Amino acid sequence: MRLLREAGVAFEQDPAVLDEAGIKAEMAAMGADVAELAGFLSEAKAKIVSERHPGSTVIGSDQILELGGKWFDKPGDRDEALLHLEKLRGRTHRLVCGVCVVRDGERLWRHVETARLAMRSFSDAFLADYVARTHPDTWQSVGGYRLEGLGAQLFERIDGDHFTIQGLPLLPLLRFLRREGLIQD
Repeated sequence: MRLLREAGVAFEQDPAVLDEAGIKAEMAAMGADVAELAGFLSEAKAKIVSERHPGSTVIGSDQILELGGKWFDKPGDRDEALLHLEKLRGRTHRLVCGVCVVRDGERLWRHVETARLAMRSFSDAFLADYVARTHPDTWQSVGGYRLEGLGAQLFERIDGDHFTIQGLPLLPLLRFLRREGLIQD
């Protein structure tokens, strides 16, 4: 939630614990698309935390990487990060990010935004060097990269909101918070 902090929004962080893998499998079996999944997960997270904080405004978010209909999770280790980046290399993928605001278990607002990122073709030597230089960050982010820093060198084109790529559609969220009087206008 670095983005909120840097935007001057005061908040307390309280992570939601839920079975994301189970939810993803269930939604995939139901034929849900990636936007439905991101929206659902952001809302589920906010509702879980809302139960622990009655009367509080709770923000939940989730980001899913999608390539050719396949959903990617954060890589678990260096080898999985290499595998993810090999699959993404030379192709365009989507980062779909959902954000939801909940109070007392009721959804006040939900938004889903998509960014498209075209990863350039790069050599195996560049890939190995990139992962070695960015480890362990390479497996702490979905897709195995972070645009802030060396990860920018992986791409040839990016279409979409920078904040969405970082994991939170910040501008629509700030607009909602101002409209509702939750932050100063």
